[in-house]
Amino acid sequence: MLIVQKYGGTSVANTGRIRAVAERVVRTAEEGNEVVVVVSAMSGETDKLISLAHEVSSNPNEREMDLLLSSGERITSALTAIAIEELGHKAMAFTGRQMGIITDTVHTRARIEKIACQRAEKALSEGYILVIAGFQGVTENEEVTTLGRGGSDLSAVAIASALNAAMCEIYTDVDGVYTTDPNIVPEARKLDKISFEEMLELASLGAKVLQTRSVEFAMKYEVPVVVRSSFNENRGTLVTKEDEDMEKVVVSGVAYDKNQTKITVMGVPDQPGIAAKLFKRIADANIVVDMIVQNVSSDGKSADISFTVPKTDSKEALKLTEAIAGDMEAKGVSQSEDIAKISIVGVGMRTHSGVAAQMFETLAKHGINIIMISTSEIKVSCIINLKYTELAVRVLHDVFELSETG
Repeated sequence: MLIVQKYGGTSVANTGRIRAVAERVVRTAEEGNEVVVVVSAMSGETDKLISLAHEVSSNPNEREMDLLLSSGERITSALTAIAIEELGHKAMAFTGRQMGIITDTVHTRARIEKIACQRAEKALSEGYILVIAGFQGVTENEEVTTLGRGGSDLSAVAIASALNAAMCEIYTDVDGVYTTDPNIVPEARKLDKISFEEMLELASLGAKVLQTRSVEFAMKYEVPVVVRSSFNENRGTLVTKEDEDMEKVVVSGVAYDKNQTKITVMGVPDQPGIAAKLFKRIADANIVVDMIVQNVSSDGKSADISFTVPKTDSKEALKLTEAIAGDMEAKGVSQSEDIAKISIVGVGMRTHSGVAAQMFETLAKHGINIIMISTSEIKVSCIINLKYTELAVRVLHDVFELSETG
């Protein structure tokens, strides 16, 4: 059986941890499995490289940043392969290019287009354990690219799909997917399994266990993913296709995201095409807009448009919005960073009514005002004041009885 194992930054934080990873990999191989390992940079290494770049430039070129940042994973992959060989097994470290990971040309957040894995298949057939530098690839013109934060998860799932692996195991510093953040709710329960859709929602809503794009890829190509801890032998959480048992649970988890900024354009003329013009300009800058609310004035002549973007994109989004607002003869633009998004997720919402009302009633009961609302078939999200984030997580986790087993 071919198994892909991915180890995050905390799992390979130092040479001692790298040796422990090598031992786990070797145990998996000695159980009769072919093993491909995908590694992140050592904990803190990427931030250190970013800091170095900003010491020499206030606005470093993205092409050079990709070349710089890709070095962190290359170091880890080589050290891990050396550690595996020290334990008596053949190992070979590969860069993203050597693995054949071909991406588009968008630097610092490239998307994988294909994986030409013939070289990897040959090495596996010769009995090697492969150790792949995650987070990176190359364009058709062999320009080095990186896949964005958490990109090693995407590397692992994509490689598992390309090699038709039986399983992709994501090893991290938590031993599975929990009903919410255990740092806020100590009674949070680890889930035995969760659907791709629920995991995708939780990942996109702030849960940091898996990168969103990796879950999208796993769902599209039906790659079973197990989230486990590299620090113990506990069973993890299986991320897989939805089944009937999952539908019986109304809410599977509560997520929160403090990385949110709300931008409001005030007094926009209420005319066809105004919103399209605003959001096309923002989309062209590769900024993802989350929630959108438009309120038309009582006279029907103007409107306020509010939307949220990640804090990391807020400066650029605000600058673009102010420029567009001037063109549209809007009355002004405001920004608020004192907000957070709180969400409940569960495939059972499709067949159970009153879930959103119960969420709203619970927040109101605890004096938490809702600023914006967004819903889908399996999630309800609210923008609230930042200071109420932890309280909202606790009361929602409690009212939906997520601490209970069974």
